[in-house]
Amino acid sequence: MILRARLLAAGAVVLLLAGCASTGADPEPAAAKATPAPTTTTAGHQHPTTAAPPEAPLRNGERFVTLRMPTAYTPKAPAAPGTDDYRCFLLDPGLTAKTVVTGINVLPGNPDVVHHVILFRVPPDKVAAAEEKDRLQVGEGWTCFGGTGVESPGAGLNGAPWLGAWAPGGGERVLAPDLGMPVEAGSRVIMQVHYNLLAGRSPDQSAAKLRVAADDGARQTLQTVLLPAPVEVPCRPGRTGPLCDRAAAMADVQKRFGSAGRTGDALHLLCPEAKVGPTQTCTRPVTQGSTIRAVAGHMHLLGTKISIIVNKGKANERTVLDIPIWDFDDQGSRAVTPAVRLRIGDTLTVSCTHDQSLRDKLPSFAGQPERYVVWGEGTTDEMCLGIVMVTRP
Repeated sequence: MILRARLLAAGAVVLLLAGCASTGADPEPAAAKATPAPTTTTAGHQHPTTAAPPEAPLRNGERFVTLRMPTAYTPKAPAAPGTDDYRCFLLDPGLTAKTVVTGINVLPGNPDVVHHVILFRVPPDKVAAAEEKDRLQVGEGWTCFGGTGVESPGAGLNGAPWLGAWAPGGGERVLAPDLGMPVEAGSRVIMQVHYNLLAGRSPDQSAAKLRVAADDGARQTLQTVLLPAPVEVPCRPGRTGPLCDRAAAMADVQKRFGSAGRTGDALHLLCPEAKVGPTQTCTRPVTQGSTIRAVAGHMHLLGTKISIIVNKGKANERTVLDIPIWDFDDQGSRAVTPAVRLRIGDTLTVSCTHDQSLRDKLPSFAGQPERYVVWGEGTTDEMCLGIVMVTRP
């Protein structure tokens, strides 16, 4: 159990959300919800063609706090032949009293190379450790594949220390009036940025705009539950190459991403039912009573569909996320209305499908060898991640 927690901590906290990301962030009132920009479609993935809508007006008691990287950072692969850079930047929101974050707007400085952004809370008792990580590496920030390197081993699955995330298709996310994410006075924020070097290596100076208010105890706390599943997609019939061997593919991921590259193996301890093939699933029991307020999914470029189901196969089965045609450039969260109550003993099942034939259609795979696809941090690797945003009693 300890081994499983340590291995998962290295990789399962990625993204978008929102992450990778991704991924969006939070349930919001209809009046404040940003409308997605018009898009054009290319090879199954959409690309925004206009600027994001203006921010929603501040509500009573709210103010903005803007966090920005102090100087521009030029991304680079920490190890050859990497095509991705994960960089963490320690930022100070200057909070002197207990505060709640009620909205997030991530502002990627160079959207061409920014694959996703995740904002992590750093409580006062972790600030020194984060400052030490920052001090030990030359230049702005530090390399941080997987998590930030500051959170405790095993942290992140049932209560990720996220404030929010951005991935393509994301915009401002404003919480419903009854929700907030508490942040203690003296806390810091880590901005983790995933740079896709296949799209370029030009400098970036990303920022995030936090909507904050005094914590009067009236809001429920929004928390993030992460549901990762293994990815095990063999090479296509008739396609060969050194990386079509799973062991070689895992070794390649570990070479590029260090300990975070072990997640592909570790996830099988969490999800023993997962099988080799285009579709993988993982079912986890609910260990705390909670209420689902919003959901999101995260995959990369080979993803075709993703779902999250409560109590799959039971009489009270309920699908809370169903994306039958995955669009990498539209990873915002979706409010669950009415909210769904979870009880101890219920289950959450995430299911993802990937399609190797997209290698022949998407520009990002030009020149990339056929490979056995496992969970990996890179843009041309894959993930299967359900994101469930809940409140708890």
